[in-house]
Amino acid sequence: MKESDIRMNPNPLVQFLKKPASEFTRQDIIYFIEENEIEMINFRYVGEDGKLKTLNFVINSKQHLEDIFSSGERVDGSSLFSYIEAGSSDLYVVPRFKTAFVNPFSEYPTLDILCSFYNREGKPLESSPEYILRKATEQFKKSTGYDFKAMGELEYYVVSEVEDLYPSIDQKGYHESPPFTKFGHIRKEALSLIAQCGGQTKYGHSEVGSFVSEGQLYEQQEIEFLPVNPQDAVDQLVIAKWILRMLGSEYGVNISFAPKITVGKAGSGMHVHMLLEKDGKNIMIENGKLSDTAKKMIAGILDLAAPLTAFGNTIPTSYLRLVPHQEAPTNICWGDSNRSVLVRVPLGWTSDTGMVKDANPQEKQDIPYFSGKQTVELRSGDGSADLYLYVAGIIVAAQHGLEMKNALAIADKLYMSVNIFDEEHKDILDKLEYLPQSCWESAEKLIEKRQHFEKNNVFPAGLIEQTAENLKLFDDKDLSERLYGKDEELRELVSKFLHCQ
Repeated sequence: MKESDIRMNPNPLVQFLKKPASEFTRQDIIYFIEENEIEMINFRYVGEDGKLKTLNFVINSKQHLEDIFSSGERVDGSSLFSYIEAGSSDLYVVPRFKTAFVNPFSEYPTLDILCSFYNREGKPLESSPEYILRKATEQFKKSTGYDFKAMGELEYYVVSEVEDLYPSIDQKGYHESPPFTKFGHIRKEALSLIAQCGGQTKYGHSEVGSFVSEGQLYEQQEIEFLPVNPQDAVDQLVIAKWILRMLGSEYGVNISFAPKITVGKAGSGMHVHMLLEKDGKNIMIENGKLSDTAKKMIAGILDLAAPLTAFGNTIPTSYLRLVPHQEAPTNICWGDSNRSVLVRVPLGWTSDTGMVKDANPQEKQDIPYFSGKQTVELRSGDGSADLYLYVAGIIVAAQHGLEMKNALAIADKLYMSVNIFDEEHKDILDKLEYLPQSCWESAEKLIEKRQHFEKNNVFPAGLIEQTAENLKLFDDKDLSERLYGKDEELRELVSKFLHCQ
């Protein structure tokens, strides 16, 4: 890591230890704690509900630090995961040192560290979502020789009392600036804190969704991240959601990642971008066009798109978002820069056009070529996603595509260059398969295609069955039809799932 990179890195641990987080050791963390008078350690980990849990330690000696960092601590697994029996529920939580960050909200100088789960034999817990993601990533690299990188788009609503000055325009909030957007200060503070806690963000902005209902303002925002390895990609999303909720609590507003707030208004998605690298080089583009490898990956994701909703769309209101004309996908297809499709190939830097020199004639030096930024984007997931399982499932689907003999034929067949929701293209729309329209249907699709996820023991069979069972408990078949015109029942449902995952 270059000295300039360390100096500009906002993470206090990186600056102090003068090394990237991926190289942090136990002794590094202890040294930082000693030199910076840290008083408390928080072990953080994600349970079945997708939210960060906390175990607090007040530091009482250096030996105490050595002990907890060398052996972790015991927790009750049955209170964290429904599929763990109470009679044999003890688990270990063991810190991953690269995730350490200074807690920006604690009243005491505190260091937080994300943890992994281990069973009584000291082996990784096979059904832990974090370990499933690790297995998927390692298996992908072993089977394909490629490195998978991912990033998320974190969309959310801020809900508050209405302000009369400079009212926002209904559903016209995209990239709006103050004073016509009210909560950019929370987004900017979140961006700063996420970076200090190790997250690598790309940018933040206000999103399309903005409306007023029953005296409350609903304003949509988005924070987008940079592509990193899958475990880091999910870790930083989990921490970002926690930071935003903490800021919401401090400012007295609700922050919601719920997929749908009300019918007829934009919902919040969790779009996941991905790319493949070989020896550090992005291989999504070849000769200025999308590569065959990228197309095969897309074909695999489309083939398993329906069961992926079992991890990416986990509550009934998820399926109120996946409706036509709301910039959310409904059909299984892909396209270039086309927001009506399920998998989108965003506008990339596929030719060296010299745009910066054109905009800045005074620029005399050569400008770097950025073709390596090309990704593809899966648009179906939302804020209810079990992020570790969802990204693990996407990796499984990508590997499936690379191994499918007819992947390129499937990709060609499902490529759409038009807006499939336009009436003139109704014949095309009618030929495409639909995404599931309820948690119940999503569960059935998962069971139908379970062998792909259980392959190489990435997803344990018991977890697949438990996931499907939990989805069916919602009993939400034909939910949209049942709620049609029943505004009060819809409000109650949205309120129930306002703070999903």
